[in-house]
Amino acid sequence: MRIVNLIEDTEGKSGCLFEHGLSFYIETKHHKILLDTGATDAFIKNAEKKKIDLTKVDTLVVSHGHYDHAGGVPAFAKLCPGAKIYIQRSAMGEFYNVKNLQEKYIGMDKMIKALGQTVFLDGDLKIDDELSIFTGVRGNRLLPRGNEVLMKKYANRFVQDSFDHEQYLVVSNKDQRILLSGCAHKGILNILDKYTDLYGEDPACVISGFHTVMQKYEAKDIEIIKETAKELLKKRSVFYSGHCTGECAIEIMKSIMGERLVAIHSGDEII
Repeated sequence: MRIVNLIEDTEGKSGCLFEHGLSFYIETKHHKILLDTGATDAFIKNAEKKKIDLTKVDTLVVSHGHYDHAGGVPAFAKLCPGAKIYIQRSAMGEFYNVKNLQEKYIGMDKMIKALGQTVFLDGDLKIDDELSIFTGVRGNRLLPRGNEVLMKKYANRFVQDSFDHEQYLVVSNKDQRILLSGCAHKGILNILDKYTDLYGEDPACVISGFHTVMQKYEAKDIEIIKETAKELLKKRSVFYSGHCTGECAIEIMKSIMGERLVAIHSGDEII
């Protein structure tokens, strides 16, 4: 299995482009997959630099309905018209960042809804023995406080986003499974609880943002980050994180988790 980060917020050593967004390329025995596309078509340019032929991709899974994970979908659809694009139906909602009386639309391009290759889901899906998608995460353990400004516009008013449009990809390789998430808005611990309910064990590897980045950290934010790291350390998984986790949070978590947490950067290949 080959896993390459095609776009992330920070510059890596490969000279790849970087932006506020996330995209992963995963190559298995039977599939060539993307999880998310970043905010623009920069992931395509980075794939060329990494000598990855994206025209061979057969599956795109969009983790949730935000532009920084789905902004490159129109470009992908032109490049790979035969690939299937899996999105939760609820991800086509009106999503906003609402802060200091300022509203910023952060949802997906509405043209995605008209793409014939888009497969809208209303919950879990087992694609085949290698690929599965799950949803329905409950619980509120150590939820990221950054969620508080993220809203959904419904009936012309703003309500707190419940992130029911978030979905998670499980890639199975022989006797090992890898869990991939976008931003883990539902809380990485709650996502892992649901994973354990489904599979009865910890994944070998978890690749996800933790949505812990903040412009200004308060004491309770630091406490959530530290407690999350302590709980993750109890798992048997190795964690790869970046994007919405933030460099400050990764530094704090790595001081607790050591080599069990690896920071990812644009263009990095995951071993």
